[in-house]
Amino acid sequence: MRSRLTSLLQLIPSMIFYRHLDSPVGILTIAATDAGLHAIEFPRNRHAASRDAWQEGDHALLDRAARQLDEYFAAERRAFDLPLAPRGTDFQRMVWRTLAGIGYGETISYAQLAQRVGRPTAMRAVGAANGRNPLPIVLPCHRVIGADGSLTGFGGGLPTKQFLLQLEGALPKADDLFG
Repeated sequence: MRSRLTSLLQLIPSMIFYRHLDSPVGILTIAATDAGLHAIEFPRNRHAASRDAWQEGDHALLDRAARQLDEYFAAERRAFDLPLAPRGTDFQRMVWRTLAGIGYGETISYAQLAQRVGRPTAMRAVGAANGRNPLPIVLPCHRVIGADGSLTGFGGGLPTKQFLLQLEGALPKADDLFG
């Protein structure tokens, strides 16, 4: 009886706490449990997470994530130190782990990301997983660009991707284009 109860309890999703955070790219929604950070969403997120078991409220990890995001936007943080708990397929999580290895101010192409994942012919699948990243900024999917250097799809919109890359120095600021 006890093992059956334990199995049933594992099927019940744990409560995910969320809060909103003002940022230079708009109001972000950040969500976490004791297991880790689950989501960072932009105001018009293309692939918003399911809100099942979400409750607005306080959580120590939300405070820590908000502080680190504020530091990032103030150009005082280049890497994040947070426990992460993104939900996705095994393949998606493998791609997301690989994103963590793209350094601050560095950009790579989708083909290079596919190479790093160990699936060089799976560029479309890697691109799709990149697009479903529930933890943008922390798992820096914005650092993946087209093979020709163009800015391509981003859940937060291309202006947000451009802003993040300019913040990191990977792109010149608009004022610096000719000088």
